[in-house]
Amino acid sequence: MSETEPSSASARPAPRELLPMDIQLKDIQPGGGIIIRLEQWWGCIRRSLLRVFCRGYVARMQACRKGDFNPCPHDVLDPRDLKFHKNQGGWYWDPADDPFVWRDRLPFARVGLAELLVMTGVAVSIAIAAWYWSGTVVGLLRGVALLLMVAAIVVAGLIAWFFRNPRRTVPAEPGLVISPADGKVVEIEEIPHDDFIGGPATKIGIFLSIFNVHINRAPVAGRVIGLTYRPGKYLNALRPESARENEQLAVLLEEDGPRHRGMIVRQITGAIARRIVCWLKPGDQLGRGEQFGMIKLGSRTELVIPSEAGLRILVRPGDKVQAGSSVMAKYSND
Repeated sequence: MSETEPSSASARPAPRELLPMDIQLKDIQPGGGIIIRLEQWWGCIRRSLLRVFCRGYVARMQACRKGDFNPCPHDVLDPRDLKFHKNQGGWYWDPADDPFVWRDRLPFARVGLAELLVMTGVAVSIAIAAWYWSGTVVGLLRGVALLLMVAAIVVAGLIAWFFRNPRRTVPAEPGLVISPADGKVVEIEEIPHDDFIGGPATKIGIFLSIFNVHINRAPVAGRVIGLTYRPGKYLNALRPESARENEQLAVLLEEDGPRHRGMIVRQITGAIARRIVCWLKPGDQLGRGEQFGMIKLGSRTELVIPSEAGLRILVRPGDKVQAGSSVMAKYSND
């Protein structure tokens, strides 16, 4: 446990102006990928089928649609068509009118459902094929077939485990900064000056293995000031240089309250995790512990917070943390 010295960051600045949307962020998964292309292909077929066979449904969806422009490069018939463009503003449906809102209550990450279905489907298909193969061969080949079947079942289970979305109890005490990610704290670094924060800051790095939940959550209640995206490499997220060289997306937040503290949550890819997802846009309001994105299949998340009088860092390198529930730091002067 450590406490920082007073600094000019404890002043109470005026609220920050919103930054323009990063022009690289055309959708919620800027790195692309095979699965997102498959989903977009299926979306084209789905819209064609809806126009022909579900005209009444399409008319009802159009009647309750809200917003002032189409944020997508394709026609929007219902909320499903907005999935990859939630960060662009424009059209939307109220939850009461959204026939897909039930997917938010599933125990799996909604933005990972396609990967979950495709990857587990492939693994289960291999397991079934290996089981049938084991019945047609003998000796060593039968052992190989059974081993392949078991391995495929284990992989399917690991994929389902990776995309899980457990409920979390969010601490309500004032002044707390909670973890934006599950994983292990691997770095705590003092930064002399951060331009967005406007003074000295503390950076906390969290490594997420393939066994951790990969959904990111807001460390504080606040407003999204801007987002910055940078393409990059896919180095092992345990290596310090991964924070500088890997693909990453930074969410710039302004904490609610009179101090208007600036904070940064940085999503960084890893050697296996190569897909950052973030559905935020400048101006969005987040509650403490609210989900805002995920990194698919192992990665790193960094939290940067102001170093000022009354700040206590409550974690150490090696600590295991959970997004939305583990307390990373506390400002005792709130």
